Amino acid sequence: MSVQTSAFRGQPVVRLALPAGDSCMVALHGAHVLSWMTADGVERLFLSPDARFDGQSAIRGGVPICWPQFNMRGPLPKHGFVRNVPWQAESQEVDGKRSTAVLSLQANEATRAIWPHAFRLRLAVTLAPHSLRIALTVDNPGSGPWSFAAALHTYLRVNDVTALRFEGLQGANRWDAVRDDRHVELAPTLAFGTEFDSVYASPARPLRLVQPSGTLEIAQSASCTETVVWNPGPVLSATLDDLPDDGWRHMLCVEAARIDESVLLAPGAQWQGWQQLTVS
Repeated sequence: MSVQTSAFRGQPVVRLALPAGDSCMVALHGAHVLSWMTADGVERLFLSPDARFDGQSAIRGGVPICWPQFNMRGPLPKHGFVRNVPWQAESQEVDGKRSTAVLSLQANEATRAIWPHAFRLRLAVTLAPHSLRIALTVDNPGSGPWSFAAALHTYLRVNDVTALRFEGLQGANRWDAVRDDRHVELAPTLAFGTEFDSVYASPARPLRLVQPSGTLEIAQSASCTETVVWNPGPVLSATLDDLPDDGWRHMLCVEAARIDESVLLAPGAQWQGWQQLTVS
């Protein structure tokens, strides 16, 4: 097993690799997971070929970290600020059949200009055979409480979003953000082809994304009380300058999130949320 630090499109990255061929790549910019390839040679994450790698912008695709705000639900920039700033590569470990990279970010002069709180974040990315686990840990080292929302905004690579089966949300409470409608999801599988943007109460069991390249199971921590499912569809995709017009066909965002009720973190307290992806 090996862990390497190198560059990708001009940005520093940490690479994880296993002997059988599984690999993962994480950018220090935003602690952004860019790639996860399983030993069968299949790339499991979608990264837009038009994504910006300028060291300042959010990267379209992979796994952006939304923190301490989700979307425009607050006064901060969209999805907060931690996906747009450099993190530190804290540690790299190999344990048995697993390889883990830990990146960290703590409050500094630049972050305090945006959000005036002391904080410490750690992202642990663990690569195992046919599996990727991403865990975000939030610490409050300050003297007062503060609240936050969080999401692991995972872009999954798919063959054709109109032809896959996505199962496991039947019976979940759903807010359809496109139609601003709340209801219980009745469909055993979700269908995609137009803009899809919904927040679900997270299910107790892993979700299943079924396509010819294999079945992907998607699990998340109980601390992530929502699952966000998003695909821009052809109309919105055509307006996004960092996504090809047909990019929507090859991606599906399935996000482990804590957004409907913010976390209030006391001084000295800690919160963790994770998502695990497993190919079966």
